[in-house]
Amino acid sequence: MDWRTGGYGALLLPAPLAVAGRLVALAVQPAFWQAAGMSLGRIFAGFALGAVLGTAAAVATAALAPADWVLTPAVKVVRAVPVASFIVLVLLWSPTTGLVPAIVSALMVLPVLWGNVGKGIAQTDGKLLELTRAYRFGRGKTLRLIYVPSVLPYFASGCATALGLAWKAGVAAEVLCLPRLAIGTRLYRAKITMETPDLFAWTVTVVVLSFVLERAMGALFRRMGGEKA
Repeated sequence: MDWRTGGYGALLLPAPLAVAGRLVALAVQPAFWQAAGMSLGRIFAGFALGAVLGTAAAVATAALAPADWVLTPAVKVVRAVPVASFIVLVLLWSPTTGLVPAIVSALMVLPVLWGNVGKGIAQTDGKLLELTRAYRFGRGKTLRLIYVPSVLPYFASGCATALGLAWKAGVAAEVLCLPRLAIGTRLYRAKITMETPDLFAWTVTVVVLSFVLERAMGALFRRMGGEKA
């Protein structure tokens, strides 16, 4: 018997048509879109929180020596801790499982944005800063005209990298914490019930949604003129 088409082979690696059929069957169910929407909402909320916190931490470390002394080691620790450890710890401390994917996603995003935005601040043209002092620009004007254009390409690049990390970490967190409506929960249930076509169908869904998010974010930053050459 061909291992790809029957027996245990079909259980371990279902035929592409079987996976496609299950994906179509799932896509017509409201629960499919509810699970996908909830996962997107949780993970994107975590991504946004991590981006804000990472940017704020980068600005603070660049502007204030005490903040640099406190935040830089803390962010490096966050960067070094494995994702699985964060998921277990947040699951232990969080009052509800629905918050775990968002928090874990934020923790994955924060160090990436901190590093990229910090690099963008450090690479700001010193001659332009001298010019702002010569013309007595206020802080707000200097920020808007000098720092934002300098940092935006690095911010965009960091967001593109961090989004993929947030998405994978968020789905992994869902697999462990099992929120009621989530892609990760559906992946786990497909695994324990040995519904391999469903497992592959949900995996395809994760990949497709990841591509869609990355394309959407890339288009957004291109419109803002922030794509790095």
